[in-house]
Amino acid sequence: MRSVRGPLVLVGVLSVAVATVLALVVTGWSPDGDAPRAVAPTADPSASGSALPAGPDLAARFVDAYVDADGRVVRRDQGGDTVSEGQAYALLLAAADGDEQTFDRVWGWTRANLLRPDGLLSWTWADGAVVDANSAADADVDAAHALVVAGERFDRSDLTAAGRTLATAVLDHETAQTSLGRVLLAGQWAGTEPYRVNPSYSAPAAYAVLGRATGDARWAEVADGDRAVLGALLDKAPLPPDWAQVGPDGAVDAMPPPGGGDVAYGLDAQRVAVRYAVSCDAGDRALVERLGGALPRASADVRGVYDLGGTATVDWQHPVALVSAAAVSDAEGDAGPAGELLRAAADLDTRASTYYGAAWAALGEDLLEDPTTLGITCRQQETR
Repeated sequence: MRSVRGPLVLVGVLSVAVATVLALVVTGWSPDGDAPRAVAPTADPSASGSALPAGPDLAARFVDAYVDADGRVVRRDQGGDTVSEGQAYALLLAAADGDEQTFDRVWGWTRANLLRPDGLLSWTWADGAVVDANSAADADVDAAHALVVAGERFDRSDLTAAGRTLATAVLDHETAQTSLGRVLLAGQWAGTEPYRVNPSYSAPAAYAVLGRATGDARWAEVADGDRAVLGALLDKAPLPPDWAQVGPDGAVDAMPPPGGGDVAYGLDAQRVAVRYAVSCDAGDRALVERLGGALPRASADVRGVYDLGGTATVDWQHPVALVSAAAVSDAEGDAGPAGELLRAAADLDTRASTYYGAAWAALGEDLLEDPTTLGITCRQQETR
């Protein structure tokens, strides 16, 4: 078992600039499915985040701050809307914590309000209705993963069946066969060449859980294809981009976000390190180690956005960037810096909480400290 879990302590974190907001980090899609539109979360947590009480249970803190009584996850710092990603984050955290009551609330709201006819989840809900019916593949994969884990943890065949159904919908509608292998698309809307992909949507550890639950060999194919895509991107630059495309000839190129903005290693791409560091495949963890040459490991030095060469382009910090640096340290087998970086992420979100920062401070703790809580058991005998 890895040994970076510990009490939250205050750590020295660089004070962040207040006026800077990242132009584009998370993207949505218009209700007609044609023109992508940008959704700009608060990049600098101190700009609009509110202070939360310090405490060791980051998952409970996220639920208390951002999950309404009916199970809707509210992006309070982003206009009060709801996205499928947030619902999936809450499902993962509830499953990891063994919180069946919260899981049922969140899944009940998600099923009633976001479930599409094809079995995927609609991306955005606001003001009482779905306003963007397109899917986001990371949310669908994360939700399916959470359902399968919850089904086993709570001995609930209904949740297991729902997870298998959603997992099959992902394979049927959000993957494509390319010359590099089968890859996860950004959503059902990205199913024509050149295929749009978001490297941070790839979750090889979740693919392994879903492959065991469904018996569908396509999950292993997606793991191989996504690994090839990430490897191709890292052959071109030290850091992966928020967005990329895979061409008909298998060429993989960094791209600006669908709604516009700069090519960057931003608050999307920083999830790559976390998702790949907990993989059971040594090749996946080796890809995370490749990021290490371009990123600092001391919490005071971590910034929120970098260019693909590893030069910071902003002065502020963000919890997801600190969690990403922790994942790189974890992949390198260095538990000390990993634990300190996770504590720094939690402290930053305590002082100026945002929906996205709180989610990844909590998910980083669960995934990097004890991935067995999310069905990732291949590394449970490791010591660091």
